[in-house]
Amino acid sequence: MAALTRLTLTNFRNFRGLDLELPPGVVTLYGGNAQGKTTLLEAVYLLAIARSFRAENERELVNLQAARDGEPASVGGVLERGEERVTVYVGYERVERAGQRGGAASGGPVGRDGLDYSVRRQIRINRTAKRAADLVGVIGAVLFSAEDIELVQGAPAGRRRYLDILISQSNPLYLKALQRYYRVVKQRNRLLRLLREGRAEARELEFWDEELVREGAWLTGQRDGALKLLAELGAEHHRDLGNPGQEFRLEYRPSVVPGEDAAATEANFRELLAARRGQERATGSTALGPHRDDFALRVDGLDMGYFASRGEARTLALTLRLAEAGYLALAREEEPIALLDDALSEMDAERRRRVLTKIAGYGQSLITTTDLEPVKAFFGDGAAYMRVEGGTVAPEA
Repeated sequence: MAALTRLTLTNFRNFRGLDLELPPGVVTLYGGNAQGKTTLLEAVYLLAIARSFRAENERELVNLQAARDGEPASVGGVLERGEERVTVYVGYERVERAGQRGGAASGGPVGRDGLDYSVRRQIRINRTAKRAADLVGVIGAVLFSAEDIELVQGAPAGRRRYLDILISQSNPLYLKALQRYYRVVKQRNRLLRLLREGRAEARELEFWDEELVREGAWLTGQRDGALKLLAELGAEHHRDLGNPGQEFRLEYRPSVVPGEDAAATEANFRELLAARRGQERATGSTALGPHRDDFALRVDGLDMGYFASRGEARTLALTLRLAEAGYLALAREEEPIALLDDALSEMDAERRRRVLTKIAGYGQSLITTTDLEPVKAFFGDGAAYMRVEGGTVAPEA
């Protein structure tokens, strides 16, 4: 079993300084709105996937007054896995942009968030400097949040991100391949625009076509395999959470249909690229590949992106997250840390009971809530309780 036993924050959002010991099992973080509960889960998830799940720019993570004073910010954690002890660290320091000395008052450029500076990120694992790709997967974590309904009813980009985070946490090769793929798409799009403007020759596409096919076909195969396992795990959870007798399915909607093996997928990719050549030159963008993928959630044959009520969509989102946790447990051979950010607020009592029963089975779970009573009534003395208020955390005796 792996558990995050210590979390340290310095100038991270509203936490100027925090050194928190975390026990295994269920930890309930309670308090009013805007006190810092979600920030604690954001920090833990940041250590797992190397980025915030709610910030558009890393500048938002650094306490505003600290940044103005030139102070750095950081998130640190200690993961204990049996006899192994791993320390992880993500730090941020203010960096002045070129031509910004004196900041906004001197007429320097200001970002959309109104801030006139950027931040530089540093990552360390066991005190050794690392890249973001090296951090992903060191800590396995699954985030349940009220916004998960968008996985069912939202845009395809959110579902692609869900898949990418899931597979990256279980396979370090996936994230590196994904990064290479998007660099290929960027270069290829640039060349397509030059072709459209008559400033490049068609034969220059050959190299980037092969790179796109090679990287894209491998990613497609990985997603196809992941969704097949997720579908099995999701069906099991949906039987517990949904209405009796319903059939749950996940349907992969790839831009390029995977073949029996990688070579067949690559052949499909090349054929489709040739057919779309005219369209791509006209638009100046790559029309095919994993960046166009999607998947659908179906119940009794219906696409729930169109037909689910809000309650049904919330149940399906929970089903996906529980399937994600099961997938990571199988792939990593250890349970992930479960993070529930106000995910219980819109559930009826019976569904809340079912979800908490599943959460109780994980090695470590962190739950945020403004209403402590339902959680305490379920777990009693079987959980740790910590009050979060104004950027401080006070564990109950």
